[in-house]
Amino acid sequence: MPSPFTEARKRQLARLGGAKPPTARAAVALAKSQAYQDAADAPATLRAYAADLANYQAWCERHGFAPMPATPEIVGAYLAAAGEGYALPTLRRRVAAIARACGVAGQPLDTKHPAIRETLRGIARKHGTPARRSAALTTAEVRKLSRACGTGLAGLRDRALFLVGFAGAMRRSELVALDVAHVTWTDDGMKLLIARSKTDAEGEGAEIAIPRGHAPETCPVTALQQWLTSAGISAGPLFRKVNRGGAVENARLVADAVRQILLKRTAKPSFRLDFTLVA
Repeated sequence: MPSPFTEARKRQLARLGGAKPPTARAAVALAKSQAYQDAADAPATLRAYAADLANYQAWCERHGFAPMPATPEIVGAYLAAAGEGYALPTLRRRVAAIARACGVAGQPLDTKHPAIRETLRGIARKHGTPARRSAALTTAEVRKLSRACGTGLAGLRDRALFLVGFAGAMRRSELVALDVAHVTWTDDGMKLLIARSKTDAEGEGAEIAIPRGHAPETCPVTALQQWLTSAGISAGPLFRKVNRGGAVENARLVADAVRQILLKRTAKPSFRLDFTLVA
């Protein structure tokens, strides 16, 4: 998805080029730079930024303010008006969206200005609530969840998903992004290369070591090996869709599919859990 600020950035680059048109190589370099900048944020983040910026612009228009160039005082007033209706992380994201638009337009916004920083602090003190933490699964619950998956291909995949995710404390997005090439089998278990995650914005990657479990029923290494062998997967995405006919497809699962699978497995009458998966 192209960045909501692409057109503004293109105009900025055009100004940098001066009267003389850029050479063919320079044009290619500019296009590559644009593509990398558009890829700097996840599509969901870009969509949220676009919605945040539209919300800010609409508020400015309703109240007689010029949205651009944004000033700390105007942004502070916008935050104050929205302070009781939105969670603090949402307000911080809106500041980031406005600041990004200002930067692209060549009119940087000082987000540390007291009009912004102290307004956010005041909102947090007066209206803020502690962040809700997702409850962690216990070993007994993991064992119960493993049994609920069954023995079919989909069940083998789901058991591997849950056990690997639990053992590695992984996010749904990290799980579905795994490829066979990201797995290194060791004498003690396996190592997983997390090529990119929500908390790794620079894309440096991280390696997670997962040891073999004491019980085969809840061993993440055994579960993953069983799934890969039964599904005939030797390359490409690790976790894939199993269609209604029982065939394993080539496309990888999407992050929300993990949540849907969990809901399906925990919906059985004999199985009840009160927890949420990390997005």
